[in-house]
This record gives sequence, C-alpha cells and structure tokens, in this order.
Amino acid sequence: MTLRKVNIIVILLALVVFLLVLHHNLLGLSDILKRQISESGPSGFDRVDVLPEAPDSVLNVKGGNEIPVVITAADSRLQGVIAAINSISSNTKANVLFYIVTMNDTKEHLRSWFSDTELKKVNYKILNFNPRVLEGKVRADAGADPVKPLTFARFYLPDLVPDVDKAIYLDDDIIVQDDIQELYNTPIKEGHAAAFSDDCDSVTSKFLVRGAGNQYNYIGFFDYKKESIRKLEMKASTCSFNPGVFVANMTEWKRQNITSQLEKWMKLNVAEELYSKTLAGSITAPPLLIVFYQRHSKIDPMWHVRHLGSSSGKRYSPQFIKAAKLLHWNGHFKPWGRTASYADVWEKWYVTDPTGKFTLIRRHSDVEIEK
Repeated sequence: MTLRKVNIIVILLALVVFLLVLHHNLLGLSDILKRQISESGPSGFDRVDVLPEAPDSVLNVKGGNEIPVVITAADSRLQGVIAAINSISSNTKANVLFYIVTMNDTKEHLRSWFSDTELKKVNYKILNFNPRVLEGKVRADAGADPVKPLTFARFYLPDLVPDVDKAIYLDDDIIVQDDIQELYNTPIKEGHAAAFSDDCDSVTSKFLVRGAGNQYNYIGFFDYKKESIRKLEMKASTCSFNPGVFVANMTEWKRQNITSQLEKWMKLNVAEELYSKTLAGSITAPPLLIVFYQRHSKIDPMWHVRHLGSSSGKRYSPQFIKAAKLLHWNGHFKPWGRTASYADVWEKWYVTDPTGKFTLIRRHSDVEIEK
C-alpha cells in the first residue's frame, strides 16, 4: 500500500471520529433543550426553585405518595401563605409537596421565610407566573378591585404541575386543621375534572352573607340578558360553588382541555361583558362556573368552611370552628387584619417573618408588634 493511500485512510478515519463526536454533542444539546422546554410551560410558567437543601432523612420523614398542593403567593399576602403551609404540614403524615406560584419580587423573601424558620423541613417548589398569559383575556376594569393576575393561576394547573395525576388547589387565606390526605382522597366521579364545594349544600349556606348579592346561585354571577349566557341553558337557580379550594383530576383536566375552555370564556367576557353587575364573588369564579356546570364532584362541606372573612362578626360557634377541617377567610376581612374574626385560630399557625417585613397585628392595640 502506498504512502498516499495510507494518508487518505487516516484522514477518513479522523473525519469519521470527528462526525461521531459531533453527533454525540448535538444529541446532548438536544436533551438539554428538551429539559429546558419541559421546565417552562407554554403559558409562561418557569420552575425557579427546587426542593430546599436538606438531608435525605429529612425529605423522607413523611412517606407515601406525593400530594401536590398548589397555592399562590402575592407579595402583600405572604403571611397568609406561610400560615396555610404551616397548618397543612403540621397536621399530616403525608408527603406533601407545595407548588408556590408567585411573581419575581417575592422569591427571595419566601426562601428566607422557609430557610430561617421551623419551616425549613417543608418540601416546596417556587413557580414564576408570567402575567402576559392574561393579555386579551381579562378586562382592565373587571371587578371592584384591580385585577390580580395570580388569582387566575388556578386556570393553568397543567402548566404548574405537568407531571401529576391529581392536585389540590388552595387560596392563601385558609387554615387546615386535619390531615390534607383526606381532602386529597376526595372521590372524583368518572368524567369529572375537579371536585368543588357547592355553596347551597354547604353548612356555610345557612348564614346570610350581606352585600354579596345572591351568594349561592348562578344568577349572582352572570348577566342572563346576554345571548351567550342564555344559549348555555344554565338554570339561574343552579347552586354555585366556591373555587378557593378544589381537588383536580389532572388527567381529565388535560383530556377535556379545561384551560382552553376557561380562556374561551375569559375572552368572550372581555368582548361581551357577561358577568353580573352585582357580581357575587371574584372574577375568577364565572369561567369555572360555566366550564364545570353540572360536571363536577363535591367536597365534604367540613373540608371547606368559608365566609369567615365576609364580616368582622363571628358566625360560627367555637365548637364548630374547632371541628372544621379547613377554614377559609374569603371576603374582605382577612385573618391577619385588625378586625378579622377567629384571628386567634389563624395566629396559631403564623410563623414570624425573619426579615421583619411582616408584623402581626395585635387586636385591641394601636401598634403592630411581632409574634
């Protein structure tokens, strides 16, 4: 074999080796890109935190299947989120993973609240919500208060928890007094994507809520003069439900494209103003009421005792409050406010803010002091 032929063979071999290495590197880059895409949902949700650093023995203290709990964390209401999470974590032996949905300006504050207090053993992930996902879907003048983007995060559960079959969504103004595993085990009928608390079937419906219009029926949420509403043939007397606490079958949610259905009615309301002028509840409720009309399962009423924030007065007996499994201060009077009812129940689960930004308001006092 001549020297020239040997040189050609060596060059060809080198070229083959180079191509193999290049192919391998491209495959690796492709895998990285796929992981990045999977960690950033199409609707603007980014995973920005992982489980807090802790020994394996801490992370594995509570066994069983993972229970995903989704809760939003607005900057001005972090004390509520912290108390809610503390009450859940303290009252269960289950393996709970909290998905905390927030905006960029609250991430570091949340991390310090977990890492510098007794909450350091809590398992959580922080997810960033991009409000641009709501462009064209929410009216600027919707409701009596300015639009709060995080209230719509519950519409996008598949983006928040893409890899789970079932999840719990909770508002931040709640306290759980029993094992969250029981709520997670709420039976959801075949073909239903979620379980809610029906208002007129709840123990709370026995108490009139002043100033909230028709609190327990669809007539309080929709303008039945609108053709789009009439075409749905939803009975105005139908019992409404409260979307502040619910259990979602994520498989069914995705199969039925629930998020797309909700967005459809959000956009239609922007164009046609479908909501009642005396809206009984938040502007997030109507799309859910339409999409889940007569197609949702029910939560045990004791797992959603609500309207604690509808007035400053006490509507329930101490015995009933103690027996309730989940308390919800929906309404204007939040448990961290000066005039809230049953504030002592909420304060039991409050964890002092290590940064000092939030302080606990003591009742019957003109000053704010930390717990």
